[in-house]
Order: sequence, then C-alpha cells, then structure tokens
Amino acid sequence: MQTVDPLAAVRAPGDPPCDVYLTGTVFLDIIFTGLDSAPVSGTESWARGMGSSPGGVANMATALARLGLRTSLAAAFGDDKYGEYCWETLERGEGIDLSHSRMVPGWHSPVTVSMAYDGDRTMVSHGHEAPLPREAPGDRCPPPARSCVASLRAGEPQEWIGQAARSGSLVFADTGWDETGAWDLRALPDLAHCEAFLPNAAEAMRYTRTDSPRAAAHALTAVVPLAVVTMGADGAYAVDGRTGETAEVPAILVEPLDTTGAGDVFMAGFVTGTLAGWPLADRLALAGLTAALSVQEFGGSLAAPDWGEVAAWWHRVRALTPRGESPGGDLERYAFLSGLLSGTGRLCPRRRAVPTLGFRG
Repeated sequence: MQTVDPLAAVRAPGDPPCDVYLTGTVFLDIIFTGLDSAPVSGTESWARGMGSSPGGVANMATALARLGLRTSLAAAFGDDKYGEYCWETLERGEGIDLSHSRMVPGWHSPVTVSMAYDGDRTMVSHGHEAPLPREAPGDRCPPPARSCVASLRAGEPQEWIGQAARSGSLVFADTGWDETGAWDLRALPDLAHCEAFLPNAAEAMRYTRTDSPRAAAHALTAVVPLAVVTMGADGAYAVDGRTGETAEVPAILVEPLDTTGAGDVFMAGFVTGTLAGWPLADRLALAGLTAALSVQEFGGSLAAPDWGEVAAWWHRVRALTPRGESPGGDLERYAFLSGLLSGTGRLCPRRRAVPTLGFRG
C-alpha cells in the first residue's frame, strides 16, 4: 500500500528532521477483554481475550508514527525481556526514533494489567522510577522538532517543555486527574508554553469552574491559544482564542472493545491535522475518527490505526451511500479525506496485540 505523508505539502528544506518529540514512561501492557463484569473480590474471573503491547507513552508515540509523523521518543527501557520487546516493537515495528531513549541495566520494566468491560477498563500498574541518565556530551534533548506532546502534572513543572517552545516547537498538552482536588490552573505553569490544551470534559469544567464543556473550552483560551475539550460519546469541541473560531464534531458511534489509549490516538490525529495546516473542524474530525477506529481493537499502542485503516473506513462510507443521493453525515464531514487517500490501494494488516511476547523455535 502507498505510504501517506500528511505533511508532504508543508515540508521544506531546512525543516527539523523530527515532526513530534515526546517523553514519558513506557509500560508493558497486558490487556484482558471479554470480561462480563468487573472482577469480584474472592472470585476468579476468566477473560475471553488477552493481548500484550507497549503502553504508557508508547500509546501516543505509536499513534503518531502510524499517521505518518516522524516521531522521536525519549524513555527508559528495562533490560529485561519486557523492555527488549517494547524497544524492538517501537523501533523496528513502528519506525519510532529511539536515539534519545536508553536501556537501563538492572531496572525492570513497568507493567500495567488492564481489564476491559462494559465499554470501560480498570488498570493495575507496578513500576519504579528509572535512574537518572548520564547525559552524553553534546546530547540535545529535546531535539529540534516541529512539535512536542506533553502530559502536564499539577504542581510539577517540566523544564523541557519551555525549552521546546523557545526553540520553536508547537507544544500540545493534556493532563491527568488532579489528585490534590485543587483544580487550579496556576498549578499548570507549563500551559504558558503550549499551543493547544486537550483535557476531557470533566477535567476542563473543574479547572475552569464552568458547568458545560463548551463554556470550559472558551474559558481555557484565557491561558492557552487553542482549547480542545473531548466529550466522549458527544464528540469534541474546540476554540481558537486568537481568531475566535469554534468547531464541534460529533463522535462516530462504534461498539468499543478496549478504550485503552483512545485519548492518545485522539491527540495524535489532532496534532497531525494541525501540523498539516487543516481547518479546525477537519482536525477534530480526524482525531475523532482515529480514536473511534482504535477502540475496536485491544491493546492501546497497537490498536492505533494507520492511513490504510482510515482509507478502508472511508471506502465503506462511500460504498454505503446510494448513488445519486445528496451527500450528508459522515460522507460530507469527511470529504476532506478524498484527496489525501487517493491511490492508497488495499489495506495492509497492522501488527496487533498478541497474548504472548513470542514463541520459542
């Protein structure tokens, strides 16, 4: 299948070699699916499906790489079999640049066990902080990049985010649940360096003390140029505070198998559309589509779709529209895909999460 480069129209001599830089913790994810209910204390539950894949920040890195972005990841990897598997899968399997990553002798890989049921999941994780690296002379991190993706933590500023922004990278950020309960935007000082902030509706409303996701998005533009609030089954809403432009795109309804990493895939789609210079509504549409495709597979990183899977979905939508009927719905909303996907050919199977890390012999 022909490779799609979504940034082909904007690439120029002298551009940084990296489209997206990110850093964080790589986990080995072990995912159980097909559970009828949440595990009950004192009983044994059997899952009908199981898969293993790189997780944590690897979810985002893989989603970006599968959409054709030149992705560089800085992370620590244990020198155990789990770490070797994650490194090989990301570098050789997904083409992610790991030149800023390191293998740590004697450090075991963090592990997450995820149990998916009723359209949601429960996770149990274990791991230890990796030892601080010894930087090599001349080592530059973050490297020159069109953009960076960061996860903001309340009360924990990250020096590299400001460095990246000052060097010209567009910084896209999300955040996790504020365990302190303060929900104070002043505890996220790195927002001052960000191009876009993509919280979910619950997070956005708590941080802005508003009563609707749309009101929260508008309020967030007081601290960040572009605010995108994800609303689950209700889609996503975005506001560009510089121009006043707004956009809202409904979610694509699917039967979810495993929602692990869906937010990361949404972010990857939005970053891709932004770097390509697309209109705000088209960026939201691609982000929502890729997230919807991902939850129909299990294993956060290896569930991320590539352009072949996007093309297959688009061809199905076109085939289901009766000839001569006025376009509408998905056919009209995603018409921007036609030019990008022309000539993509047949779908090539992607690597998916598997029950075991490998068989002997």
